[in-house]
Amino acid sequence: MTRDVLLKIEGLRIEGRSGDTWTEIVKGVDLTLHKGEVLGLIGESGAGKSTVGLAAMGFARDGCRITGGTIDFDGIDLRRATETQRRGLRGKRIAYVAQSAAASFNPAHRLIDQYCEAPVVHGVMSRDAAAKDAVDLYRRMQLPAPESIGFRYPHQVSGGQLQRAMTAMAMSCRPDLIIFDEPTTALDVTTQIEVLAAIRDIVRQFDTAAIYITHDLAVVAQAADRIKVLLRGEEVEEAETRAMLDAPKEEYTKSLWAVREFQRPELAPAAGTPVVSVRGVTAAYGTVNVLEDISFDIHAGRTVAVVGESGSGKSTAARVITGLLPPSSGAVLFEGTPLPPSLRGRSREQLRQVQMIYQMADTALNPKLRLRELIGRPAQMYLGLKGRALETRVKDLLHLIELDPAVYIDRLPGELSGGQKQRIGIARALAAEPRLIICDEVTSALDQIVQEGILKLLSRLQEEFGLAYMFITHDLATVRAIADDVVVMQRGCVVEQGPKAEMFTPPHAPYTELLLSSVPEMDPDWLTHLLDHRAAAG
Repeated sequence: MTRDVLLKIEGLRIEGRSGDTWTEIVKGVDLTLHKGEVLGLIGESGAGKSTVGLAAMGFARDGCRITGGTIDFDGIDLRRATETQRRGLRGKRIAYVAQSAAASFNPAHRLIDQYCEAPVVHGVMSRDAAAKDAVDLYRRMQLPAPESIGFRYPHQVSGGQLQRAMTAMAMSCRPDLIIFDEPTTALDVTTQIEVLAAIRDIVRQFDTAAIYITHDLAVVAQAADRIKVLLRGEEVEEAETRAMLDAPKEEYTKSLWAVREFQRPELAPAAGTPVVSVRGVTAAYGTVNVLEDISFDIHAGRTVAVVGESGSGKSTAARVITGLLPPSSGAVLFEGTPLPPSLRGRSREQLRQVQMIYQMADTALNPKLRLRELIGRPAQMYLGLKGRALETRVKDLLHLIELDPAVYIDRLPGELSGGQKQRIGIARALAAEPRLIICDEVTSALDQIVQEGILKLLSRLQEEFGLAYMFITHDLATVRAIADDVVVMQRGCVVEQGPKAEMFTPPHAPYTELLLSSVPEMDPDWLTHLLDHRAAAG
């Protein structure tokens, strides 16, 4: 690389606090980034990726402190710089794009107002000039109606559109460096392609350097010039992207490449009365139909994967099954008997039979309750357990999800990793002893190693208790691993459904083919070839 060095980090050490104890979580990491270069930073949860990325801005999140090393950004020592100097760089010369755009935008302000804030505050341009620039960048990011989309509030655009709007906002001051922190992790495959292509193009157009943090190797292969692998705060290896993909040197890196090999054994065709049947359901938000005459069955001991892009109706179907959204026509049957359409009309026993595990364990678990309370409440409410019987049940559930009760029962959610929090979500659902568990994108925010552990756990519990799963996901690798049957949804309709083997065997319905073709491959040229093919096809 002959370009000038933009960022040089040497011997970076960072500590994290748990209670009164400080523990080193980044252990002497070195990093060099040249102007216009993209570095992929990968590793499992707890590897230190986001912590290193934030340190590149001279920043440590609450509960962390930088204790050693140097951080040199274009000749500026960020560790020795004053907070005023660092603030002057952030947003102007160094920008950050977070994983969850929905959680990062201010819901009370329109997109264009939030775009204009940084260039105006940093004196880069006037408010009027910034507003015109926003329209130009929205167009470059291929956002719909670029002249007017900025006047919407964050909740009025889709997740993929919001992620692109955040990338445009990060570019507003034309920074020299952008930190992308898992920017496509929570997006469906078709939206992920749009966002990934937009990110790659905008970085190239402005010759911006970037650190791209992710646990998805196939995604980072499309964007990065080089890849650095981290494990528990230490560097494992680093190489140019093609060399790393073709011949990783270290065993840990090789394990990342091979981690998604788990697949449940294929089951015989379903028979008997389904646990839950969705029959001709149409449902609406206000006057707009979001589900149109959908039907599918979920049998005991089987997993039905419901797939489709954002807005296809997957989670809305789950809301109808749980009674949170009464259908305008059609019915949901439990073991052949119609369920009351509304949650309020269902008995406690009917409520007990259908439980949910949510996508974002961070927001699904009350941060002020200890694990014994989080897991114990459903057992107390639905099964009437109390005292010693309740304590025993909570401990049994912790054993089931492979967490030691002696270590974890009195911990708060904030003291757990992402994978551990999701396991608590599983235990909480199991506490009610349901027949059906709805898993709503439960692995989408987790790294591949943790994902595999969660999928294996769910599979074991299903075999042990004969559970029926409705698995809402946009990750077709997850579908291949765990599903028995697949339901493909688009714009509120069921496009195609059947056993997994049939669904992954051509010929496919056009929309199913689109989903399958949008799954990134471990080839740096994959995205380019895909976009060229689609452009040629019109």
